[in-house]
Amino acid sequence: MSVSRRTVLATAAGATALCASPAPAAAADTAAGRTPAPALRKLRAAADYAVEKVAAVAPNVTAFPVGTKFEKWVYSQNGDWVGGFWPGTLWMAWLYSKDEAFRTQAMASARKLAPRQHDTGTHDLGFLFYPSWATAWRLTGDEAWRTGALRAADSLIQRYNPRGRFIRAWGALNDPKNAGRVIIDTMMNLDLLAFASRQTGDDTYLDIAVEHAKTTRLVFPRPDGSTPHVYDFDPDSGAPVGPNTVQGYSPTSCWSRGQAWGLYGFTTMYRRTGNRDFLTTARALADYAVGALTPDHVPVWDYRAPQQPHDIKDASAGAITACGLLDLSAATGRQAYREVALRLLTALSETCLTKNSARAEAVVARCTRNRPAEDGIEISLPYADYYLLEGILRVLRPQDVDRAIDLSTV
Repeated sequence: MSVSRRTVLATAAGATALCASPAPAAAADTAAGRTPAPALRKLRAAADYAVEKVAAVAPNVTAFPVGTKFEKWVYSQNGDWVGGFWPGTLWMAWLYSKDEAFRTQAMASARKLAPRQHDTGTHDLGFLFYPSWATAWRLTGDEAWRTGALRAADSLIQRYNPRGRFIRAWGALNDPKNAGRVIIDTMMNLDLLAFASRQTGDDTYLDIAVEHAKTTRLVFPRPDGSTPHVYDFDPDSGAPVGPNTVQGYSPTSCWSRGQAWGLYGFTTMYRRTGNRDFLTTARALADYAVGALTPDHVPVWDYRAPQQPHDIKDASAGAITACGLLDLSAATGRQAYREVALRLLTALSETCLTKNSARAEAVVARCTRNRPAEDGIEISLPYADYYLLEGILRVLRPQDVDRAIDLSTV
């Protein structure tokens, strides 16, 4: 596709200042000191392919992709828990290409999430509103996006259980089923609360995020740095009950995507708070994940499933892990984390793209949604596409990613 190089202008006070993105050559010069030239070439080629694929598919997308069936997107009208990733992917495509069609499509898609601002029945409001509405506000300056993201944060904090100091994962607030269930994924929803505190000056949002993160780090990580998917509490007393799982192999296994959510989420919470306990936990989770990777650098769906390392893959876990490791490398100054992230992104770019299929509508293949339920085994998933582009842009265009999702550290 043909891409323009128009300079993007700030549209309103209060948004992060927008500056012209470097041309690819300038970006390469910036990254060349830390990124080998062959890796840069492969990542640029993958980003080009991703943007071309998204451009071809986007005009026919009328709802929110949740996964593929026979390589075609299956949609949710309300976004399910993944609705933020399609507009987020469009924003990443816009940052890379500067094609204004992506910007228009990103905002049109995000607007369809508006009813979910008031949804108190899910912990996934960060996934829904951070890569869509919070990013839209940063990149456009339109206060309507900021206001909607803050309303979503108001809905999310209603799920906080002060007795156990955790955010409930699933179920309506008045439904006793799952009332004490906490999942590692929630770590990735906490940044919406940090955003709300920064925007409003009200510490309540961040305080709840911090308490949830403290609870998570106390009960989820095992001595070796692995984590279960679920930890249950008594919702009335707040007392811990024990580990469990839904999407992992067992309560004692280590679901690879959950490990990635935890790694990335704890690193983000360190950046938002400066709490070094969160950084220590992020490193423990990262070290376990890195040690569990197979030589091909595409994670198996569960690092402790009986058939690993020869089990089915989950490329989405690889993309999320890569983003978390790049974040962690920046936070710690440890180049080793960045090197593994580059190997992950390169492996995904070489072995997991849909290039060999003319009918595929997604960018990334070889993802697994829920292995125990036999739901979505090695398909494509919207968050794999999103985090692959985020990871590649973190390498090629870090300043652009900073504008979109805020990579600052307190």
